Amino acid sequence: MTTEVTTTGLALTDVAAAKVAALLAQEGRDDLNLRVAVQPGGCSGLRYQLYFDDRNQDGDIVREFGSVKVIVDKMSDPYLMGATVDFVDTIEKQGFTIDNPNAAGSCACGDSFN
Repeated sequence: MTTEVTTTGLALTDVAAAKVAALLAQEGRDDLNLRVAVQPGGCSGLRYQLYFDDRNQDGDIVREFGSVKVIVDKMSDPYLMGATVDFVDTIEKQGFTIDNPNAAGSCACGDSFN
């Protein structure tokens, strides 16, 4: 199994990293990483997936943000180059957001992109 560690590409804001660390601490798990993937689906063709994962797959790219490790599979990485994962907590919305300069457009609900 090959795992590449790098510090370029997908970025995680300090706020998002703190939220991920807090969620992991709440679960009492230090063996999980945040996996960010791009999968076919949604009304615009591609959709993001963010979830905790304890596996490493061949070709995974690992980026470290403090105590938080973010894993991107080799197929998703080109779609996420230059993208930033943030956490928003406002009266209107709460959750993780992805600002992706590679997205040509997105659907009205913001759940998918092309």
